[in-house]
Amino acid sequence: MSLEADAGLNADEADALSDAESELRPMQIGTEQHAARLDRALVDLVPEFSRSYLQQLLAQGLVSLNGKPVLKASARVKAGDHVVLEMRPTVQSQAFRPEPMPIDVVYEDAHLLVVNKPAGLVVHPAPGNWSGTLLNGLLARDEKALLVPRAGIVHRLDKDTSGLMVVARDRAAMDALVALIAERKVQRQYLALAHGAWTGPKTRTVNAPIGRDPRNRLRMAVVDLAIHPGKTARTDIRCLDGVDAGCWVQCTLHTGRTHQIRVHMASLKHPLVGDSLYGGTPIDPMQRQALHAYRLAFTHPVTGEALEFHAPLPDDMQRLLSSWGLRYNAP
Repeated sequence: MSLEADAGLNADEADALSDAESELRPMQIGTEQHAARLDRALVDLVPEFSRSYLQQLLAQGLVSLNGKPVLKASARVKAGDHVVLEMRPTVQSQAFRPEPMPIDVVYEDAHLLVVNKPAGLVVHPAPGNWSGTLLNGLLARDEKALLVPRAGIVHRLDKDTSGLMVVARDRAAMDALVALIAERKVQRQYLALAHGAWTGPKTRTVNAPIGRDPRNRLRMAVVDLAIHPGKTARTDIRCLDGVDAGCWVQCTLHTGRTHQIRVHMASLKHPLVGDSLYGGTPIDPMQRQALHAYRLAFTHPVTGEALEFHAPLPDDMQRLLSSWGLRYNAP
């Protein structure tokens, strides 16, 4: 799988569209496509283009059926219908492009690199952020990234979470890293500042499934798997220090669910400082969720060497710790 295919545009499609900004292609629905969905019929009629790319054209109003624009991929067609396709690069298809940017590389060899992502940087192109992502920067930094799906990104951090990520530089390393993560052999530890004085045992394990919040589809939530879809999730949490205003915790992931630490901390009534989505509020200078991926450890998938990396605490978290009268001592 190529990067372009991941965006809905494969290498042949990119070449086909590079010579012209737009191309009109008239077609007629045949008997083989009668009563089919429009997107499926288009795949038959223009097999050199992916269904994902054709659906993007539909969504942008670039497909007409019998002289009228059609937006729904599920629209049914009949034999003899006339279709006109206006083929042009979509926002998504252009998202996987090199964009030079500073990248803090902690470690690099022929097979992988480890980066320290700053808060505010989106990892992967998605709606609302089709450019300026870490992926775009990786493509500009290393021509080998063009040959690896998603530029070698094997796991992600939220936009406003800082810290360490491992990135593959070739397909074999990528497949091996994905397998290590699936087997839970990549150790990922985070530091966080949360609201509320910590009480009870210093160490807790949260075993609570996570799924889409049934009351707010923009959030994740702890769910009952007997009622709502979701996946098992486990986080080990250790309180390092605290004051009446909040607590300083270390979180160890055993699974990698979307917003896992944020959801599990909120479920303990300790939402992260600055995490407005899950009940936290900003405390100067923390204007983003106070979460930092400070430690990453795994066995090198090619050399077998044991690797361990630490990322320094960002300035905004350092300053909030200081304002609470706490000092940062690496766990």
